Amino acid sequence: MGGTNALRAIEAHPDRIAAVASFHGGRIVTDAPDSPHLGVGTITGEVYFGHADADQSMTPEQIATLEKALDAAGVRYRSEVYEGAHHGFTMADTPMYDEKATERHWVALFDLLDRTLPAA
Repeated sequence: MGGTNALRAIEAHPDRIAAVASFHGGRIVTDAPDSPHLGVGTITGEVYFGHADADQSMTPEQIATLEKALDAAGVRYRSEVYEGAHHGFTMADTPMYDEKATERHWVALFDLLDRTLPAA
């Protein structure tokens, strides 16, 4: 739900949100008429997606559909697949936790924030 909510937030408030990141986000691409990927045309900030390799809620086909929508809308984004990672890889209190993928996610997150948010 976090990735979907982040995407919906930046779509709804492009003037207030400079960047969002989604890690092991699921159901970002659906067949529903209000699928989150269909609203990316309003985004003016930058978006990062760190997809889990073994995630049936965000398949390679869905990732390709998302990237196609982002490209068509001219959104600044990065979309990466974390090989061998499962949905929930950042959650240390679950069996899906993956230390290597989590370390990579921190690097990607801080890189995004460093590029998009003004220094204090």
